[in-house]
Amino acid sequence: MPEIIKTAAKQDSMEEADANVRHTVETILADIAKRGDTAVRELSQKFDSWSPESFALTPTQIASAMDQVSPDDIDDIKFAQQQVRNFAQHQKAALRDIEVETLPGVILGHKNIPVNSVGCYVPGGKYPMVASAHMSVLTAKVAGVKRVVAAAPPFRGGAHPAIVAAMHMAGADEILVLGGVQAIGAMALGTESIGAVDMLVGPGNAFVAEAKRQLYGRVGIDLFAGPTETLVIADESVDAEMCATDLLGQGEHGPTSPSILLTTSRKLATETITEIERLLAILPTADIARRSWDDFGQVILCQDDAEMLAVADEIASEHVQVMTRDPDYFLANMTNYGALFLGPRTNVAYGDKVIGTNHTLPTKKAGRYTGGLWVGKFMKTCSYQKVLTDQASALVGARCSRLSMLEGFVGHAEQANVRVRRYGGQNVPYGTAASR
Repeated sequence: MPEIIKTAAKQDSMEEADANVRHTVETILADIAKRGDTAVRELSQKFDSWSPESFALTPTQIASAMDQVSPDDIDDIKFAQQQVRNFAQHQKAALRDIEVETLPGVILGHKNIPVNSVGCYVPGGKYPMVASAHMSVLTAKVAGVKRVVAAAPPFRGGAHPAIVAAMHMAGADEILVLGGVQAIGAMALGTESIGAVDMLVGPGNAFVAEAKRQLYGRVGIDLFAGPTETLVIADESVDAEMCATDLLGQGEHGPTSPSILLTTSRKLATETITEIERLLAILPTADIARRSWDDFGQVILCQDDAEMLAVADEIASEHVQVMTRDPDYFLANMTNYGALFLGPRTNVAYGDKVIGTNHTLPTKKAGRYTGGLWVGKFMKTCSYQKVLTDQASALVGARCSRLSMLEGFVGHAEQANVRVRRYGGQNVPYGTAASR
């Protein structure tokens, strides 16, 4: 039976806040749908003090922004994008069109077709998330998306140069300096100046996540996202400094980001709690990480790896850092997670920024039924069928006729019967099933 060493103080305190977010977002989206650019401009001025002549950057403005980014930073962006591109290309290569003859004369197949247009949101409030441009824009382009619109909020009164550089280098066709729900709504619903997209992707705050949720169905989305989550699975083969650093590193995302330590070592559990307090005294982002750890951090002591596995699958965390003697045990057996980081030599920050896997991942237990953003999310697997011979059409038609009548679908049966008559030479009275 797992033992809770440290509990989350505010684990169940989010419901009222979520309700307020839902109402606010619903009102904003309705306003954008009704008043278009006028509403978007008013909202941008209200929330970001930003109302330029155009939210879309011109080629000259993009070039100007890139000139402000140092050559070293450009080189690092290139390196990160090459890793993301390389892995995405390998993923795309694993997707293949198929065509098979399932019966003589019956051809079935599917094609993997890229979505035509995608809106990629890149957060840029407290932390300008340059890496999100790689993860969304670049991956969409590798998938073959024709039109990629990238949006990020203004930063200190203008476009953030590094974000613009990353968006442009990743292949964005349009770049908007526009943030929050107004950006999500404009891309999804379309306005007089911003063409609507077919799909929305990218992380964001609670309002951005809720806007995507409310717009799902009208457009596609990558996944339902909540605050960043981190689970560290560790035994005595690793030390408290490593565990504490990995827990706090993700806690700085926001004050509601849960960080959990699962361990089989009571000594490691207590030492990690002590080490977290030491690090919080020197971490520059401690004001956020402290609230995250105090309110949503947990430490859970388990008897063995099997119990840690069971608890981890129940938690279904977005990020799972495994630092045990046998991390591959969790790779082989764990089923509910966003991404695994196996062994002490890797960590969640590598995945977030540079190593090549995608950092847009499922939260709030969504890892039970979906993976994260990847090249396949931007593609539709669409089936088709061909019947090449009269005999095949008559054979399938007779079965279809009888099964349609079994369900009471006479019109369906007639779709089959007309072909049984024409290609099979069978005289089927109208509104009846074909004979056996």
